[in-house]
Amino acid sequence: MSYASINTQALNGVTALPVSVEVHISSGLPSLSIVGLPEAAVRESKDRVRAAIINSGFDFPMQRITINLAPADLPKDGGRYDLPIAIGILAASKQIPDELLQQFEFHGELALSGELRPVSGSLPVAIGANNLKHTLIMPVSSAVIAALIKETDILQASYLLEICQYLHQQKDLSRPQITTPKPVLHSLDINDVKGQHRAKRALEIAAAGRHNMLMVGPPGTGKTMLASRLCGLLPPLTEQQSIDSAAICSISHHGFDINQWGQRPFRSPHHTASGVALVGGGSNPKPGEISLSHNGVLFLDELTEFDRHTLDVLREPLETGMITISRAARQAEFPANFQLIAAMNPCPQGYNCDGKSLCQCTPEQQLKHRARISAPLLDRIDIHIEVPAVDRSTLLDDTEKSESSASIKQRVERAFNKQLARSGKTNAELNSRETEEICKLKSTEIKLLEQAMEKLKLSARAYHRILRMSRTIADLDDSENIEVKHLSEAISYRSLDRFLT
Repeated sequence: MSYASINTQALNGVTALPVSVEVHISSGLPSLSIVGLPEAAVRESKDRVRAAIINSGFDFPMQRITINLAPADLPKDGGRYDLPIAIGILAASKQIPDELLQQFEFHGELALSGELRPVSGSLPVAIGANNLKHTLIMPVSSAVIAALIKETDILQASYLLEICQYLHQQKDLSRPQITTPKPVLHSLDINDVKGQHRAKRALEIAAAGRHNMLMVGPPGTGKTMLASRLCGLLPPLTEQQSIDSAAICSISHHGFDINQWGQRPFRSPHHTASGVALVGGGSNPKPGEISLSHNGVLFLDELTEFDRHTLDVLREPLETGMITISRAARQAEFPANFQLIAAMNPCPQGYNCDGKSLCQCTPEQQLKHRARISAPLLDRIDIHIEVPAVDRSTLLDDTEKSESSASIKQRVERAFNKQLARSGKTNAELNSRETEEICKLKSTEIKLLEQAMEKLKLSARAYHRILRMSRTIADLDDSENIEVKHLSEAISYRSLDRFLT
């Protein structure tokens, strides 16, 4: 019987699902048809496969060839099916042995010469193959990335002919070298920022508890410099977090750079970005900026220049840490546990409307400017900090020495480890019940918080965020209990609530 079945996988979000490439060769007029919801790139594979098989020295069957990509209701896209289709045709036509094919899994795009080209999603595929106990056969550049999943058995090849020789037991395929890149130290140091001691303190608190943060100040005060140095304060990623972040990058349009392994992502989209660019989407859903910054930092500069509806798409992911993209044909779920850092000017002209600058904004213009951020979104940002202009003497003082990122990072890591030991998560990730249990207050602190809620008109969400922030400040202070000074400092970072409605 002229039939063969080859193992491969399809990507659905960051999950790889098993797919069987079934090839049947029968008598009839020469033709090749592909069924099983193939998209354009898959349908075009027939021409690449034909040329690759011929240029590799094999015969292309001049018969009726039917290829089924099962399951039939799962959409298939990309060039990853070229290699399994070619192997299936060669096996069905008895040009290569098929006795051991079921223990292998094939992924790769074919050039017309038979050369193998890399495909996206190497990490999810490697995880899926490991769960299925399959041996992966992939292009060299894809195999190097897949080898980061150390338990997976992977073979690499550069040409279709090499794989066929291996199946004929005429040649061995090599395995990729498992070399975990060394984490790259961040070259940006927080002591490069002159002055702004209160903003640096707020950034330390944000790093210690992974709290979201909004900086408000005129141009040139160091808001972007501060945000770009946050990753240098954060603790290193665990191996599982590194895999999760790399897996998302591997399925994106840009792919994954192995030199970025173990580094916290830092994404800074332009303010013209659309809602789809932020959360992801497309007919074949791809991750957006919030997923690409999973386990890292999403920095939105010039926050008020973003479209209000675009910003509001961040509200649910900020709460859940996940984003589900639903389309008519398919649905995909992406992780989006990111830390939001935002920056904005206090008024349309960029300067404080305090009568001391040249700003001529009317109160109506100021209100309209601030109203570009909705109150529900602002409610989800823990820290609101004003970043004032730096005076000339501080800017020109070369003798000023501020604390380095390495010194602050030590305190951040101590507080971070204390949170993980206590609850298994950071303070910002605590739910309402965990917050009530872990962030207990005494009568004096309760009275202070009640007064703040009444004066600032705080919501229940803001109440819980103040408690979590107070707990982080207490952790930085090595204090077992939340004291008045910790609570007072946390409340001081919510002063913007009364302006933005």
